[in-house]
Amino acid sequence: MSESELADLFERPPRPRLRIGVGAAIVLVLVVLAGAITLAALRPTPSLGALGEVSPTESLQLSATEPPAGEPSSEGSTTLLVHVVGAVTSPGVYEVPLTARVVDAIAAAGGLAGDADPSLLNMARTLVDGEQLRVPRIGEAASEPVAGGAGPAGAGGAAGGGLVNLNTASAAELEELPRIGPAMSSRIIDHREQNGGFGAVEELKEVAGIGDATYEGLVDLVTV
Repeated sequence: MSESELADLFERPPRPRLRIGVGAAIVLVLVVLAGAITLAALRPTPSLGALGEVSPTESLQLSATEPPAGEPSSEGSTTLLVHVVGAVTSPGVYEVPLTARVVDAIAAAGGLAGDADPSLLNMARTLVDGEQLRVPRIGEAASEPVAGGAGPAGAGGAAGGGLVNLNTASAAELEELPRIGPAMSSRIIDHREQNGGFGAVEELKEVAGIGDATYEGLVDLVTV
């Protein structure tokens, strides 16, 4: 046997092994590709929320936090202030609910006084923020609610410049003065009836319970 034949004999066996190795590599690549395709097919499709859009669930959550159309927001006021004067137990300024009515304001002021005449009032009327609610006494005429402060002058109750006439003012008008409540207004009326009226503002000091401090707070607000 020649040397070339011997060389061919030794070179031939590796060739089948090389072909088998390449085939195995191809099969391995195909298996990997098939696995990748399978994983891609099984992978869930991204939701709209992942793409920057609001999903239906998120939309419901957002709508639940927004107030219904037509309802007042929490930033708006839910109460109002009413000045209750006249024949009530405790005249003054009271905070009541936004939907309160006349009966609610009177209740806040301690209820009707013993000489009140509620028949002259519409107890079911809705209140207005900043109004003055006057509860008339028996024998007094009803007055319209006043918004924004000063009450209406009674029949001869207030003189020019808005001064309260001590000789003609009703008990309700006197109680609008500082430090004058139902008891004090009754004393003032009793004093003028017993003495034929006030001849001068200074005679207020003759009324029991009106001291120097109270008089100084009234002298510029009343007349005779």
